[in-house]
Amino acid sequence: MSRTTRRITGVAVAGFCAAALAAPALAAPTAGPDTGKAPGKTQFPIQILSFNDFHGNLEPPQGSSGKIQTGPKSSDTTVVGGVEYLATHLKEARVGHPNTVTVAAGDMVGASPLLSAAFHDEPTVEALNTLGLDITAVGNHEFDEGYKELQRLQHGGCIDDGPDGLNNQNSCAAGTFTGAKFQYLAANVLEKATGKTILPPYAIKTFNGAKVGFIGMTLKDTPSIVTASGVAGLEFTDEVKTANALVPVLKAQGVNAIVVLIHQGGNVPAATPYDFTCAGGGTLSADSPIIPVAEGLDPAIDMIISGHTHQPYVCSLPDPKGQPRLITSASSFGRLFNETDVTYDRRTSDIVRPTTDDSRNRLVTQTVAKDPAETALIATYSNLVKAIADKVLGQIVGSSVSKGQNAAGESPLGDLIADAQLADPSVVTAGKTPVVAFMNPGGIRSDLVADANGNVTYQSAFTVQPFNNYLVSMDITGQGIYDLLNQQFSGANSAGSPKVLQVSAGFTYSYTQLGKGTTNVSDDTATVDDGSVKINGVPVDKAATYRIVTNNFLSDGGDGFPAFKAGTAKYFGGLDIDGFAAYLTANSPYTPLVPSRITRVTVP
Repeated sequence: MSRTTRRITGVAVAGFCAAALAAPALAAPTAGPDTGKAPGKTQFPIQILSFNDFHGNLEPPQGSSGKIQTGPKSSDTTVVGGVEYLATHLKEARVGHPNTVTVAAGDMVGASPLLSAAFHDEPTVEALNTLGLDITAVGNHEFDEGYKELQRLQHGGCIDDGPDGLNNQNSCAAGTFTGAKFQYLAANVLEKATGKTILPPYAIKTFNGAKVGFIGMTLKDTPSIVTASGVAGLEFTDEVKTANALVPVLKAQGVNAIVVLIHQGGNVPAATPYDFTCAGGGTLSADSPIIPVAEGLDPAIDMIISGHTHQPYVCSLPDPKGQPRLITSASSFGRLFNETDVTYDRRTSDIVRPTTDDSRNRLVTQTVAKDPAETALIATYSNLVKAIADKVLGQIVGSSVSKGQNAAGESPLGDLIADAQLADPSVVTAGKTPVVAFMNPGGIRSDLVADANGNVTYQSAFTVQPFNNYLVSMDITGQGIYDLLNQQFSGANSAGSPKVLQVSAGFTYSYTQLGKGTTNVSDDTATVDDGSVKINGVPVDKAATYRIVTNNFLSDGGDGFPAFKAGTAKYFGGLDIDGFAAYLTANSPYTPLVPSRITRVTVP
């Protein structure tokens, strides 16, 4: 992989005082007649388009991540996503709306698919430039590589990865990288050494003299869900105190219309369609972390655009005066975007507070034309990524590692993948390391095949796990572990269609398969043997709590495993493919194991 030019490696960026210095005012629409109604009219409309948790998904997400629920049943889904389609949908949504702004609520990059991650997420920044993003808050994943890297993404410049890349990454592979045309906001992220914000705390969008202010911030608990090196030297301040302190700063500049972009969110009931709204009778779950934040934000703040929890909702929460205030979230991975119509009143120099009737989440369907600029960008990086896809990760003994399952349902490749997930450091958070990993067999798409020399390439590994699922660690009780193991053979997985989860080293158990001739059994069924579930030889205590890791598909109850949904303290790590690749390299040459973790006892 080569580049034609290089810019300096480091980019020095001056900090911004969190509550004093003025932040950038974004360019106003072209001068001329009022971009709303004619001069003299007291009110005119403004359109706010928003999305969140894009995570570098330039191409349409695959598997379950590429679908969104569109009906009352979890099986009612539509294929959505892809930046080529998102750009077109946003462009079409702006038609007839001369007063429009496009904003986001964080995690635009980080835990990204190979097409973006291989280039330090520079392709994603360029794609967001192309689709017309104006402003975004920082999310926790913007700190995966440290705040200096975040500043580089904002302002441009190259990382010196050498002429052929380093560690499966290559900065400025397409030439130069000029940075984001949109503005990152980090109101509650301070550099400890200076006490200043690492990026502006707010931005002001002006529509022919009418000002709307946007405050952007991430969750204060970011340090507990990001590696220590990613947040070294930083302080994350309280969201409510930070935003409320900026209200008078904005008002002093004639800004009364204020929107908060925050990378923190709410939870909704299971099996929730994309168009979930409080107006339709729904409510955010009582344990939603955004609720105390929203209820503490100054009443002068007119609207909250949220993220982080990857949920779709259009709801309202009471402000400190008890008045309803709109809060939105547009799921994740570019599958949805939100459109909110607000009215600006020149008499008050403020927007009329929008309600749930003024806001809606919209599907990013693949039935529209692809945006040609985004298509060209994807083609460029798809060609460049080949050099990384062809890299040798390591060697295996023999020609392949088989996904074929033995009589108990365990496979050599399943063992390898589960071990890789358990070893992935990206899922360790707050000092808690998982003790067992669970992998769904349906997510293993092919054998791991080596070339004639026994070499395994990145592309070979990607063929095994092509869905770009995220690894998720969580707390679960011992009883919960028994429940999920029994769900391999019950519910949706009963009647002859069991799904035996692949498990990591040190985790063992047995189950008894009952035949049709067994008393009171109408069909083949199985039950996990009580007391047989062990971790490193120690029986699992049903009353104790254990840290486990799985992928986001199972975490959401996929494949008929609702027990995973009961997990708590969930933390999204990196992509499963990245952990798999790293494990292959660290354990090369790898000798396939003979499956022995799961024991099946058959009763005729």
